[in-house]
Amino acid sequence: MEYPQAVAEKAKRLEQLLQRVAAGKSLAEMNEALGINLDEKQLAQAQAKYEASGGQWESLVDGRYGHAQKIHSEIREWLYSRKEKDPAVRAPQLAREIKAKFKVAVDPGHLNYLLRKRGLTARPGHPGKPESGGEVVAAGPEVSESLDNAGLFFPGRGEAGDGSDGDD
Repeated sequence: MEYPQAVAEKAKRLEQLLQRVAAGKSLAEMNEALGINLDEKQLAQAQAKYEASGGQWESLVDGRYGHAQKIHSEIREWLYSRKEKDPAVRAPQLAREIKAKFKVAVDPGHLNYLLRKRGLTARPGHPGKPESGGEVVAAGPEVSESLDNAGLFFPGRGEAGDGSDGDD
């Protein structure tokens, strides 16, 4: 199949990266030298595709055919720094800020995916309620008397005492 020049060049650079990493060079150095941004998981996936095809660069074509990704490196760096400065900010708010600043509409789920890859996501679930104005809220009613005799109101059947039901 005939591929656009940019697509073919990108796949060939990825092939070079795979070959050099297999030869013992570091992934970080090769990413920088070849202008690629792969993590370990993506490297393993690309290696599997490449080996399964018998070592043909055509297997490394990403399917985007030269279309740019919405979230380019400038947006990613802004996103990571913004989240590091304010860990309480959530993805929907970040999506609104990206749309205002970069004029790019992004799904909050995709932002969470990117933040999770960097370890910048919050714990799962809803964020906690904001603190009240310094008021201390008690967990429950305070118990002032001892509970040593708790349970004595309902003695068991086999116990002797004044609570007999008269069936003897």
